[in-house]
Amino acid sequence: MRTKQLFKRSPLYALLACSIANATLSASGKGNSGEGHTPYFSTPVSKIATPNADGFIGRWLMLEPIDKPNRSNTVFTDSYLREALSPDNYPGQFNVLPKNGQKVKVGKQSLKWHSLDSKLFNVKLFRFATGLEKQYYGIIFWVVTAIDCEEDIPNVRMSVGSNSGSMWWLNGEEAVILSGDRRMVMDDCMSKRLTLKKGRNIITGAIINGPGMSDFCLRFIDNEGKPVTNFTISNL
Repeated sequence: MRTKQLFKRSPLYALLACSIANATLSASGKGNSGEGHTPYFSTPVSKIATPNADGFIGRWLMLEPIDKPNRSNTVFTDSYLREALSPDNYPGQFNVLPKNGQKVKVGKQSLKWHSLDSKLFNVKLFRFATGLEKQYYGIIFWVVTAIDCEEDIPNVRMSVGSNSGSMWWLNGEEAVILSGDRRMVMDDCMSKRLTLKKGRNIITGAIINGPGMSDFCLRFIDNEGKPVTNFTISNL
């Protein structure tokens, strides 16, 4: 009995147990698929989602990270971002919703779109990348989602925080740019007044980072500074 207890506590036993767990994870496919994101993301189970009580949008189509080496985030000026994150560089048809699981070619990279629901108010792109065992520094993330409105919602502002630089479009028109080396802060930058049109609206974003974490949060704010929540989200 004593010998058995010593074996259980030995470093060799711990290493063996860890190896077995990793092998099981790999065999299940959870080490390189959206299922590996369970602490931060969940796989959508319904076609329609809603913003949270504070208006933050949690359902996004996210493209696996694109290689874009940068040793520092201080280079992310407005002009740099407009060149690096230009819609001309978008991997596909800009302002069109990609399909979940769709693959695209970016240079030598073959990348896939993932539809996921964030479990937090912010979307942790760093964890998205590491959960897929993908590159997580020196990257660009493209994200897209669609919101559906029963009527026009005028005089709203797109409110964004990101780590690090990012650009955002509503229905193909530039709405917000966040330049420089920054940490994600709720409502860090806001657009001019916009109208969410009746029917479908497409939100597209590009987030760039060198070293450090990557994440973002996005919502719409009305004239009184209150979150807009009277729309649904669908990208499946």
